[in-house]
Amino acid sequence: MVALLFTGCAHGPKAVSAPDPQAESLQIRLVSNAATPEPPDVNAPDEPSPYGDYTDEEESLDYPEEEAQVDVGKIADPIEPFNRAMYHFNDRLYFWVLKPVAEGYSKVVPEPARVSVSNFFSNLWTPVRLANCLLQLNPMGALTELFRFWVNTTIGVAGFFDPASSEEINLQAQDEDFGQTLGFYGVGQGFYIVWPVLGPSSPRDTLGRVGDYFTYPISYLDPWYVWTAVRGYEAINDTSLRIGDYEALKDAAIDPYVAMRDFYVQYRQKRVEARGTQPKPVSEKEAEGVRPTTPTGPMDRIFPLYRQEP
Repeated sequence: MVALLFTGCAHGPKAVSAPDPQAESLQIRLVSNAATPEPPDVNAPDEPSPYGDYTDEEESLDYPEEEAQVDVGKIADPIEPFNRAMYHFNDRLYFWVLKPVAEGYSKVVPEPARVSVSNFFSNLWTPVRLANCLLQLNPMGALTELFRFWVNTTIGVAGFFDPASSEEINLQAQDEDFGQTLGFYGVGQGFYIVWPVLGPSSPRDTLGRVGDYFTYPISYLDPWYVWTAVRGYEAINDTSLRIGDYEALKDAAIDPYVAMRDFYVQYRQKRVEARGTQPKPVSEKEAEGVRPTTPTGPMDRIFPLYRQEP
């Protein structure tokens, strides 16, 4: 047994002989030469890169900066409880009073006649649009309103027709008011207000409505109940041409109050940025009676969706 311990078994590892000093020295030199690279030859021609030619400028790619997203649909609403109460009041006023009257009116008066009435009131809004074009330093818009008024008052039979918007003449209403003029000069909307009957507004647009009132010829009818009756008829006629627009917006919204608020803020901001209306052709059917693009009554202020954008 002692002999097995010294000689090992038949399947044990083979005996390792002593290393050769000369062989060990040769291995060290080979490893040393392999680890130390040879200096590059500066006179040798550059070999083409398998990845193609590129420069340092190409390594730093200029990615376009993301444009800042301006949220124009937000406005301060510090008196939300009051605004919600007024919204529900106006909502009931529409469904319980204005809409039934407008539907009955539409059954009695055919649509072409109602469109002509809208054209007539739109023609009377010319002083409002004209004055605000001048205040916004928009002479082309002011000239457009002057020629529109002349064409529609003469050829359009006192404004009951709108030949100025036809494809041949192509003079579009500028859709400007004093609230937009204040915005043009940098006055912000401030906070959100919902007035009874008048509807969505802001301090800027509330002040602008005062200017609209004194520039609109109907406001000077005397006594006061005459112009009130005319404005009421104007609202009924305009609503009869747009029944269903407000309902569609309300049905599609989770919170109709918030949807109306955001819609109003975005709409007014876009109108300020648009600064008038560019000429555009209309179809022959539209030329027979184009619906107005300007405020036509109190309900236009309650539900701005009724205002048809140019």
